[in-house]
Amino acid sequence: MASFKLAHLSDPHLPPLPKARLSELAGKRALGYLNWTRNRRKYYRREVLDALVSDMRAQAPDHIAVTGDLVNLALEAELAPARQWLASVGEPHLVTAIPGNHDAYVRRTQHRFVEAFGDYLAGDEASGNSAFPFVRRRGPIALIGLSSAVPTAPFMATGTLGAAQIEALERVLTTLSTEEAFRVLLVHHPLRSDSRPKRLTDAGRLLALLKQHGVELILHGHDHIHSTMWFEGPDRKIPSIGVPAASALARGRHPAAAYNLYAIERDGNAWRCEQISRGIDSDLRIREIGRTRLI
Repeated sequence: MASFKLAHLSDPHLPPLPKARLSELAGKRALGYLNWTRNRRKYYRREVLDALVSDMRAQAPDHIAVTGDLVNLALEAELAPARQWLASVGEPHLVTAIPGNHDAYVRRTQHRFVEAFGDYLAGDEASGNSAFPFVRRRGPIALIGLSSAVPTAPFMATGTLGAAQIEALERVLTTLSTEEAFRVLLVHHPLRSDSRPKRLTDAGRLLALLKQHGVELILHGHDHIHSTMWFEGPDRKIPSIGVPAASALARGRHPAAAYNLYAIERDGNAWRCEQISRGIDSDLRIREIGRTRLI
């Protein structure tokens, strides 16, 4: 049986930033807009994002996961271009998206991600009063989507799942434990961070749940770096993988844009999973930069 290919990219921070109305640039957005105009616009480039997506599509993945921060300031004018971009990545049944903190930048528009991209996060079954967690079964895998996206104060980029979502996730994991599925958990924030302003505030509760019930793989974004962490599961350690921002040029400790491919297949009574990393160079060419057997 051929392996199932899952692609993962994150944090496109879709450039360029549309023109904002003065009335929209209050509080945290004013600081974010200043950061964009003075800094981020130099490093987050549409031609980089387009080259990365073109190469990813050429690999013919069976499914694509996008783990948040599609936009920058959650302006209303950012949503339509982001929707068009996501449609260029793939149709909703072929692409799964979850929000990041920039998609819920301020309270005024924190609900708009679900409204604008709802068919990219529609689960196989109704999930009650909340869109999260959701489950999408694709081939041998079960994608479990979480939202850690919450509005925060200026200079903060923390994420929070909340008690209701964690309790619902426990029910989801209990149900999936009866199925022969390769469980992939999607969450924007990493489950461990040395940065207090950027951490997942209730990571401890999530890690305790995963230690009890397990998943096969965790995919995240947020930090804009290549990252591999391992967390305790019920019978083995769980790999948790992050990727650089999908539109980024290299700067400082932050590498240039990259994405990962996961080749997943059943091997007797166990799973096999190989990670292939592909990234962009200074000439905007994409090449393989790493290959690792995870499971």
